[in-house]
Order: sequence, then C-alpha cells, then structure tokens
Amino acid sequence: MTTEKIDGVSVTTQANVYFDGKCVSHGITFPDGTKKSVGVVLPSSLTFNTGAPEIMECVGGACEYKLAGSDTWVKSGPGDKFSVPGNSKFDIRVTEAYHYICHFG
Repeated sequence: MTTEKIDGVSVTTQANVYFDGKCVSHGITFPDGTKKSVGVVLPSSLTFNTGAPEIMECVGGACEYKLAGSDTWVKSGPGDKFSVPGNSKFDIRVTEAYHYICHFG
C-alpha cells in the first residue's frame, strides 16, 4: 500500500535541492525523533550516495534503479520499495516525475 498522508510531523521548510534541481526534498521529523524525507526526482539519470541505510518508497510516478555492484536495472512504481545499504550508492533513471519517501536507518 502506498503512503498517502503523514500526520503529526515537523517539516523542514527549506528544500534540499540536488543535481541542479533534478531532485528536491523536504526533511520530516516524527515525535519520536525518526527522520525521513519526502521529495521528487524529475526526469534524469542520477547517482545518489548514501551515509545511512535507506528505504526508498515510491508514492507516485516511477523509476528504474540499480544498486552498487549490480548490473540489473529494476523498475519501481507506486507502492514499491527498495533498500540501499549505508555507505553505498545507487543509480536512478526517471522518465516521469518520481515521488518518494526516503526512510533512513
């Protein structure tokens, strides 16, 4: 099931803008201190580096991703999630806006 609404959070109003505006996100913090980001990747091919482990949840649009060490591109659409290890990277290809929630840790 795709996450449609997140209640009871604090939102960082200053956007995080990456790759010349091809990715824009906002940080959210839950009452227990858990942090996530919500954002959009516009049509492009990008490489993201991770510090902490991440779970990328698609809430709209679609992408293809390839994890570090893999040669396989995998499709991800609404309701799909994929995990990325910490201190790693992944490639992403987007042909329509990819709306996501990034779950850290």
